[in-house]
Amino acid sequence: MSAHDAILQRLAELVPSGLPLACVTLVDAVGSTPQQAGSKMIVTAEGLLLGTVGGGRIEHKAIETAQVMLADGAAAKTAFVEWNLQRDVGMTCGGVARLYFETYNHRLWRIAIFGAGHVATETARLLARLPCVVQCFDPRPEWLAQMVDHPSVAKICTDDMPGQVAGLPDDAFVLCLTRGHRSDLPVLAEIFRQRRQFPYLGVIGSAAKRKVLHRELADTGATPEQLASFHCPVGLPLGGDLPAEIAVSIVAQLLQQRDRILATAPR
Repeated sequence: MSAHDAILQRLAELVPSGLPLACVTLVDAVGSTPQQAGSKMIVTAEGLLLGTVGGGRIEHKAIETAQVMLADGAAAKTAFVEWNLQRDVGMTCGGVARLYFETYNHRLWRIAIFGAGHVATETARLLARLPCVVQCFDPRPEWLAQMVDHPSVAKICTDDMPGQVAGLPDDAFVLCLTRGHRSDLPVLAEIFRQRRQFPYLGVIGSAAKRKVLHRELADTGATPEQLASFHCPVGLPLGGDLPAEIAVSIVAQLLQQRDRILATAPR
């Protein structure tokens, strides 16, 4: 397998996983450049993962540029640069390099679902068709097995769902769709104990359940601000009681909140 084909194969494996990364291509090389046009490399936030566009100073500068793009939430998803190797890169050899940067999973929409019941299954099925990555947590392997098989949906079997809160990214949209009050409450209590502030937090249930959750979470030390921070009932007020219709209302509310955040994000 050629180096070029190896890069493409690795991209095909990594992009569906949700890992933020950049693919850097040496588009054109004039003069004494150390690699041929078409050379590629994959860069993550940690640095070079695979491939090369020349090594040395040019590669170091390209890696830094890719990492800045991945770290900057307002940065463009693509960029084209032209570097004079002496003036811009500090190399002794003369020449010009033109590189194309393309990021994947940039400003990725991450969603965590606690529970793998009927509504969670239908919700994950809808989300699998959208540009996002989903983590589903549940202690029942047989229920997780019924969820949609898709590269963007990770099924995590765990008996300690509250223990998963610490590993969630700060920008995750979080849904508590577990079997009931007894399994939703510990997850919410842990979120508030850790002072996590997710952009969206929703809990399935009725207005009566919300009142019970408010009372019991307050007993654990949750503040009034925290108690006001989650949606319960979850979803927009549309549709009926079928799991698929509830899922549509939930995903609609997730999209609504995502779009509000994007509308106020720096460009």
